[in-house]
Amino acid sequence: MGTTPRGESAIYQIRVRGAIGGQWAEWFGLEVLPLPDGDTLLRGRVLDQAVLHGILAKIRDLNLPLISVIRVSGTR
Repeated sequence: MGTTPRGESAIYQIRVRGAIGGQWAEWFGLEVLPLPDGDTLLRGRVLDQAVLHGILAKIRDLNLPLISVIRVSGTR
């Protein structure tokens, strides 16, 4: 998981096991994309590490197994 200093946004892809519907997109603040294998990809711009940790806490609270967190790009 790459580092995102406070105040620096980055695009992340977060993969979770299982299917979740697109209605969760607003709650996560990310695009929700179903994958052919039945897993789900959450993708979008994350403002900073605090927001990323909040998203990961939501995933934990929904009891979704976390598969991967990838920083795709960031602003520098």
